[in-house]
Amino acid sequence: MARPGEVEHAEAVRRLLDGLRAGDEAHDIGRALWDLHPKNNTFPGEVFINLAAISLDLAAASSEQLVEYEGLLSKFLPECQFRGRENSKVKFAVLAAAARRGGLEAGLLDEVVWWGTDDFWQYALYAAVALARACADRQGVTVAEHAEALAERAGVKPR
Repeated sequence: MARPGEVEHAEAVRRLLDGLRAGDEAHDIGRALWDLHPKNNTFPGEVFINLAAISLDLAAASSEQLVEYEGLLSKFLPECQFRGRENSKVKFAVLAAAARRGGLEAGLLDEVVWWGTDDFWQYALYAAVALARACADRQGVTVAEHAEALAERAGVKPR
Protein backbone atom coordinates (compact mmCIF):
# COMPACT_ATOMS: atom_id res chain seq x y z
CA MET A 1 0.00 0.00 0.00
CA ALA A 2 1.25 3.48 -0.86
CA ARG A 3 1.61 6.11 1.84
CA PRO A 4 -1.84 7.17 3.00
CA GLY A 5 -2.88 10.48 1.48
CA GLU A 6 -5.79 12.89 1.76
CA VAL A 7 -8.33 10.35 0.50
CA GLU A 8 -7.32 7.79 3.13
CA HIS A 9 -7.25 10.45 5.85
CA ALA A 10 -10.76 11.58 4.98
CA GLU A 11 -11.97 7.97 4.85
CA ALA A 12 -10.52 7.25 8.31
CA VAL A 13 -12.28 10.34 9.71
CA ARG A 14 -15.55 9.36 8.01
CA ARG A 15 -15.50 5.80 9.31
CA LEU A 16 -14.70 6.85 12.87
CA LEU A 17 -17.39 9.52 12.86
CA ASP A 18 -19.92 7.16 11.25
CA GLY A 19 -19.30 4.75 14.12
CA LEU A 20 -19.70 7.50 16.72
CA ARG A 21 -22.93 8.70 15.09
CA ALA A 22 -24.31 5.15 15.06
CA GLY A 23 -23.38 4.58 18.72
CA ASP A 24 -21.09 1.69 17.81
CA GLU A 25 -18.69 0.17 20.32
CA ALA A 26 -15.02 1.02 19.89
CA HIS A 27 -14.11 -2.53 18.79
CA ASP A 28 -16.73 -2.40 16.03
CA ILE A 29 -15.43 0.97 14.84
CA GLY A 30 -11.94 -0.53 14.79
CA ARG A 31 -13.10 -3.46 12.66
CA ALA A 32 -14.61 -0.98 10.19
CA LEU A 33 -11.22 0.73 9.93
CA TRP A 34 -8.92 -2.30 9.88
CA ASP A 35 -8.31 -2.29 6.12
CA LEU A 36 -7.04 1.32 6.18
CA HIS A 37 -4.07 0.47 8.42
CA PRO A 38 -0.88 -0.27 6.47
CA LYS A 39 1.34 -2.86 8.19
CA ASN A 40 4.06 -1.33 10.37
CA ASN A 41 2.62 2.17 10.08
CA THR A 42 1.01 4.42 12.68
CA PHE A 43 -1.74 5.47 10.24
CA PRO A 44 -4.61 6.09 10.92
CA GLY A 45 -3.52 6.68 14.53
CA GLU A 46 -2.33 10.21 13.80
CA VAL A 47 -5.74 11.01 12.33
CA PHE A 48 -7.43 9.79 15.50
CA ILE A 49 -5.08 11.77 17.75
CA ASN A 50 -5.97 14.90 15.76
CA LEU A 51 -9.71 14.18 16.07
CA ALA A 52 -9.34 13.65 19.81
CA ALA A 53 -7.52 17.00 20.05
CA ILE A 54 -10.39 18.65 18.16
CA SER A 55 -12.85 17.06 20.61
CA LEU A 56 -10.97 18.65 23.49
CA ASP A 57 -11.01 21.98 21.68
CA LEU A 58 -14.75 21.78 21.00
CA ALA A 59 -15.34 21.09 24.69
CA ALA A 60 -13.16 24.09 25.62
CA ALA A 61 -10.88 21.94 27.77
CA SER A 62 -8.20 24.01 29.48
CA SER A 63 -6.10 24.16 32.62
CA GLU A 64 -9.13 25.72 34.32
CA GLN A 65 -11.67 23.38 32.69
CA LEU A 66 -10.01 19.97 32.86
CA VAL A 67 -11.18 16.70 31.38
CA GLU A 68 -10.15 14.24 34.08
CA TYR A 69 -8.15 11.18 33.00
CA GLU A 70 -9.14 9.31 36.14
CA GLY A 71 -12.34 7.46 35.36
CA LEU A 72 -12.32 8.53 31.69
CA LEU A 73 -12.00 5.02 30.27
CA SER A 74 -14.31 3.28 32.72
CA LYS A 75 -17.05 5.84 32.16
CA PHE A 76 -16.68 6.62 28.46
CA LEU A 77 -15.14 3.41 27.10
CA PRO A 78 -16.75 0.71 29.26
CA GLU A 79 -16.73 -1.86 26.45
CA CYS A 80 -12.91 -2.01 26.57
CA GLN A 81 -10.82 -3.56 29.30
CA PHE A 82 -7.11 -2.78 29.38
CA ARG A 83 -4.51 -4.89 31.17
CA GLY A 84 -0.81 -4.44 31.83
CA ARG A 85 0.97 -2.55 29.06
CA GLU A 86 -2.36 -1.85 27.37
CA ASN A 87 -3.07 0.69 30.13
CA SER A 88 0.14 2.55 29.32
CA LYS A 89 -0.59 2.48 25.59
CA VAL A 90 -4.07 3.93 25.86
CA LYS A 91 -2.89 6.50 28.40
CA PHE A 92 -0.14 7.59 26.01
CA ALA A 93 -2.70 8.01 23.22
CA VAL A 94 -5.01 10.11 25.42
CA LEU A 95 -2.12 12.26 26.62
CA ALA A 96 -0.79 12.61 23.05
CA ALA A 97 -4.17 14.05 22.05
CA ALA A 98 -4.08 16.51 24.95
CA ALA A 99 -0.53 17.47 24.04
CA ARG A 100 -1.56 18.00 20.41
CA ARG A 101 -4.47 20.18 21.54
CA GLY A 102 -1.98 22.24 23.53
CA GLY A 103 0.43 22.57 20.61
CA LEU A 104 3.00 19.99 21.69
CA GLU A 105 4.12 17.08 19.52
CA ALA A 106 4.26 14.09 21.86
CA GLY A 107 7.09 12.23 20.11
CA LEU A 108 4.83 9.57 18.68
CA LEU A 109 7.41 7.59 16.74
CA ASP A 110 9.93 7.64 19.59
CA GLU A 111 7.28 6.13 21.86
CA VAL A 112 5.67 3.52 19.65
CA VAL A 113 8.94 2.05 18.39
CA TRP A 114 9.46 0.72 21.94
CA TRP A 115 6.07 -0.96 21.93
CA GLY A 116 7.36 -3.61 19.52
CA THR A 117 3.80 -4.03 18.19
CA ASP A 118 1.83 -2.62 15.30
CA ASP A 119 -1.18 -1.46 17.29
CA PHE A 120 -0.75 2.26 17.99
CA TRP A 121 -3.63 3.10 15.65
CA GLN A 122 -5.99 0.99 17.79
CA TYR A 123 -5.07 2.78 21.02
CA ALA A 124 -5.38 6.13 19.26
CA LEU A 125 -8.86 5.02 18.16
CA TYR A 126 -9.80 4.12 21.75
CA ALA A 127 -8.55 7.50 22.94
CA ALA A 128 -10.51 9.34 20.24
CA VAL A 129 -13.72 7.45 21.06
CA ALA A 130 -13.39 7.97 24.82
CA LEU A 131 -12.56 11.66 24.45
CA ALA A 132 -15.35 12.27 21.92
CA ARG A 133 -17.86 10.70 24.30
CA ALA A 134 -16.48 12.60 27.30
CA CYS A 135 -16.45 15.90 25.44
CA ALA A 136 -20.00 15.38 24.17
CA ASP A 137 -21.09 14.73 27.75
CA ARG A 138 -19.26 17.83 28.94
CA GLN A 139 -20.97 19.95 26.27
CA GLY A 140 -24.38 18.48 27.04
CA VAL A 141 -24.84 17.17 23.50
CA THR A 142 -25.23 13.70 22.07
CA VAL A 143 -22.21 11.86 20.75
CA ALA A 144 -23.81 12.04 17.29
CA GLU A 145 -24.06 15.84 17.57
CA HIS A 146 -20.44 16.02 18.71
CA ALA A 147 -19.44 13.82 15.75
CA GLU A 148 -21.17 16.29 13.40
CA ALA A 149 -19.18 19.15 14.91
CA LEU A 150 -15.98 17.09 14.54
CA ALA A 151 -16.78 16.41 10.89
CA GLU A 152 -17.34 20.09 10.24
CA ARG A 153 -14.11 21.06 12.01
CA ALA A 154 -12.17 18.34 10.17
CA GLY A 155 -13.66 19.44 6.86
CA VAL A 156 -15.00 15.99 6.04
CA LYS A 157 -18.45 15.57 4.59
CA PRO A 158 -20.51 12.48 5.44
CA ARG A 159 -21.39 10.13 2.60
